[in-house]
Amino acid sequence: MKVRAFFQAATVENISPPYNSIHLKVFYPEPEQNLSLVATETQASKFPVVILFNGINCGPEMYQWLAVKLAEFGLVIVTFSWIAENLPGFVAMTPGVDLSMLAPDNYGQGATASALPTLLKTLERLQVEGILAGLLDLDKIILGGHSAGGKVAIESADPKFCSQVVAAFAYGAHTAATVQLGYKAGTILSLPDSLPLLLIGGTCDGVIANSSNNYGVTWEQPTTPIIRTFQEAIAGGRNDSYLLILEGANHFSVTHPLDTTISRQFLDFPATQQEAELRDLIAQIIRLFIDAHVRYQTTALEALNQMLVAQNPLIASFNRK
Repeated sequence: MKVRAFFQAATVENISPPYNSIHLKVFYPEPEQNLSLVATETQASKFPVVILFNGINCGPEMYQWLAVKLAEFGLVIVTFSWIAENLPGFVAMTPGVDLSMLAPDNYGQGATASALPTLLKTLERLQVEGILAGLLDLDKIILGGHSAGGKVAIESADPKFCSQVVAAFAYGAHTAATVQLGYKAGTILSLPDSLPLLLIGGTCDGVIANSSNNYGVTWEQPTTPIIRTFQEAIAGGRNDSYLLILEGANHFSVTHPLDTTISRQFLDFPATQQEAELRDLIAQIIRLFIDAHVRYQTTALEALNQMLVAQNPLIASFNRK
């Protein structure tokens, strides 16, 4: 199946120019016949939508490989570019972090992904006009992301914040609380714990290891805050929450190609496994997770269960609860 894409632009409300513009790239699978001829009467003909939140100073093109792979399996993927001044004097490519909702008195009361309302409005517009009109399943929106983008994705995946969101995944992300916001050292913030969740991390994540001072601790391992997020931030009990630790993967193993001029690559450890093999496994796990818990495909759930017990040199551990 071919994958095509188009661009959109949207204005973020209550943000002063020039930082109030988001530019989207929407990837979609192109069937054999023209999209305009595809029947849209049945739910089965519509595409679930994945919104990918980038890491800070990570351009959306670094995740195009993943967007294409997921679109090949019948998903619509949205990446976006937002340059904003999240902190006074600090202009960056951002996933959109609502710092006010991260404060101790506000956390858990609303989405921390400040770009989400604008992205959802744009999807609603695309559902009524353009090449994807009538083809989006806006009752099946999956939030995913990397690093800070992964953090806001999993924190914002709550039907109370957005009834259309049905699952979330993150790579290189955790919910350890920043001490500068007033939290005690080593605090792990809770997650909504109401939807299927997939957390992925790497044993060579130097960015997490070298950023532990932000949380007032020294992590025992680069994966410690990710593992603690899985253990402490969710109760589980539905068998739809997963923790995948990749052997030899680093913080940027989910990106390709890596832009070393703007990312925090200098903090990272070298990956010790073949990057292409790691990316293939990341895409495979995310696809199976979505197929199993959003599309309810029995074969995908069986494949995930097999991976939980299979011996794979790229998998350091794989857990579910």
